[in-house]
Amino acid sequence: MTESTLQFRKKRWLEFFDLSSPRRVAYLIRYAPDLGPRPLPFPDRIPERIDWIWKNYEYHMHRMGWLPDDSIPCLDMLTGTEIFAEAFGCLIHYPVDNNPAPFPLIHSAAEAEVLRVPSLDVPALRRVFEMADELVHRTSSEALFRLVDMQCPLDIAAMMWEKTDFYPALLKHPEVVNNLIEKITTLQFAFLDEWFRRYGIEFVAHYPDYYMPKGITLSVDEIGAVSGKMFLQYFLPHLNRYSERYGGLGIHCCANARHQWNNLRMVSGVRLLNINNQGEMVGEAYPFFADFVPQWNYDQSPIPRSPLEWLEEIPANAHIVLDFFAESKDEALMICEKMEQYNG
Repeated sequence: MTESTLQFRKKRWLEFFDLSSPRRVAYLIRYAPDLGPRPLPFPDRIPERIDWIWKNYEYHMHRMGWLPDDSIPCLDMLTGTEIFAEAFGCLIHYPVDNNPAPFPLIHSAAEAEVLRVPSLDVPALRRVFEMADELVHRTSSEALFRLVDMQCPLDIAAMMWEKTDFYPALLKHPEVVNNLIEKITTLQFAFLDEWFRRYGIEFVAHYPDYYMPKGITLSVDEIGAVSGKMFLQYFLPHLNRYSERYGGLGIHCCANARHQWNNLRMVSGVRLLNINNQGEMVGEAYPFFADFVPQWNYDQSPIPRSPLEWLEEIPANAHIVLDFFAESKDEALMICEKMEQYNG
């Protein structure tokens, strides 16, 4: 598809992020009938993953010609949550039907203390860059990447540290926890600096898949397991560091973290917030954050409300992203026609 169409979509996202703009609804339509499922991010499936990423990108570039939703074609490098934990030395479990997951590496504060920051040349990270470089070689355009799964530092620490020892350590050994967080931050900063140097500062978020002109996106699921005081101690300073270093922040949270919502409003430079939870909590989130940040929330109820049902309930001042699934090209076009009325 033409560069002008891609630039037009980016411009619409920038307008959407501006809470003073009348463009208050963005929407993506999931319709890709011939691609098949995304291969699981296993090391022995790299050629399969590269081929799928490339076909997905080509399809969505072509799709821009007939489907005017807000999706941004990208080289979809989404990984599991394990890559930074693996870089530090965690062994990885590869289930047959799900994403990889790390086994704990740390079982005591003493083990956390001696852990060293790895280089970007460890296999877990080297594979990512090699895959991305191969995809760059396949395209002569300015293709955007979808960023790898980025968990915040304390979330990664919680994967690396055996849970029954980790949670007491938050109280008993805060200096050790903070030192580990700093090591993880150092590695992630090195990774991100190199990623943006190689592939540019624009990207599609790791989850959900919205456009980011610059900045970084992080998952903050462990905030549901800690107090508000611990949020201020272990999360807020680091989230603000990421936002300030890279020029903005997108946040995903699928924890039961209603008690942290006031604290989330203290994070600087938030561009989009994604709350994944039961419908009741999602319904509370829309008005609570309406004057703070655009939202792309998911209703995880057993029988979730449809996007259009949510649209009728959301406050008029809220900027929201909606996700639709279409069974046919005609249905996808009908959804687009219906949605355009909400933006004039």
